[in-house]
Amino acid sequence: MLAIVGGNLIDGSGGPPLENATVLIDGDRILEVGPRAAVSVPEGAEVLDAAGHTVMPGLIDVHDHLASGGYGLTGRWGMDEPLSLGNLKTAQVIEDTLAAGYTTVRDAGGLDAGFKMAVEQGLIKGPRLVISINIMSPTGGIEDKVSPSGHRKLLLGHDPLSPHGVADGVDGVRAKVRELVRCGADQIKFATTGGASGRPGNGPLDQAYALDEAKALVDEAAALGRGTLCHAVGGTGLPISIKAGAGSVEHGCYLAANPDWLKMMADQGTFFTPTFEVYDFHSTVSAPHIKVRAEALMDIHIKSVELAIKEGVRIVAGTDAGGFVHGDNARELELMVEKGMSNMLAIQAATGHAAECCGLGDDVGTLAAGKLADVLVVDGDPLRNISILRDRSKLLLIMKGGEAYQNRLPVMELMPA
Repeated sequence: MLAIVGGNLIDGSGGPPLENATVLIDGDRILEVGPRAAVSVPEGAEVLDAAGHTVMPGLIDVHDHLASGGYGLTGRWGMDEPLSLGNLKTAQVIEDTLAAGYTTVRDAGGLDAGFKMAVEQGLIKGPRLVISINIMSPTGGIEDKVSPSGHRKLLLGHDPLSPHGVADGVDGVRAKVRELVRCGADQIKFATTGGASGRPGNGPLDQAYALDEAKALVDEAAALGRGTLCHAVGGTGLPISIKAGAGSVEHGCYLAANPDWLKMMADQGTFFTPTFEVYDFHSTVSAPHIKVRAEALMDIHIKSVELAIKEGVRIVAGTDAGGFVHGDNARELELMVEKGMSNMLAIQAATGHAAECCGLGDDVGTLAAGKLADVLVVDGDPLRNISILRDRSKLLLIMKGGEAYQNRLPVMELMPA
């Protein structure tokens, strides 16, 4: 039995913080949460002193690419290093993400099932992983890896655990969903538009899947018990993601172009993942055509988040990291606040709402009795300064499922409240 006492509690639900709280943990689960005076700590329990600190749920990134290391063609195609070296680098990234306070990550493409197994079996330390294996797109879409000379990645070989994500037509997308599930996908990632980092001619406003294909894809995933996340930036492809019933719209930069889309998302319970962090990167150091795209969408992107909040759309935090910097996931929360979200909404986007988006709301995301003990104790108050979540020296306790990955809290002798 373990008790974390005296901290100011942010439970991840969006409710007001609770001062001088106790979190009582039995094994991997939370037994009780409440005011210190109301929670009885059993004799013999280990007691950690969190006085003066913030106790909150472990953070969640709903859109990462843990196995990706850059935007260069050779890196994207796995041509610049041995596969074994790349796998070891990915394992290091996975542990480093846990060290950043992230106890759950939804990988949005590129991570095969072996890494999830390695974390679950204790071979490597890392967040709880929700994986999509690979991105689905039609021919010519973001997953159709084509060089400027017209050569395709398929010519370089095929990994049976990471099947090619290109599929066309209703029958084709159904078959591909089944293949990805067979390879271990927890959720299915697909694209209805191009993206900022795509090749010229496959940009944010260019359509990918048609509505009948997208609907068939979502229906097939649901039939197999899988949720969906859809890369959809703007243009005619953006509303297709919503009408098809995707669980979350990833990026969604041009949603403000038609507020009715946001009303539809709110009514359906569709999540919205803005991924500000990747556009912050693209607007500064990417290739010229990518930089232009990222700069062009930012104003309407900010407006889209503003309108989404007004309509009651649940916003969740995802970095889309992988082409730039791993392990700085909380920069997304800082950007959310810079772009107009409150600190509490940003925290909820990376805790309670994020867990629901990943299909894990019954187990993680909030600090409540019966939930898994994913707990972060922070030296400072992220409701006043969200940036402290980026400072690893401020992360005093990182706990996943009752197991402390890092613990710098003092053990105390329990005294009467």
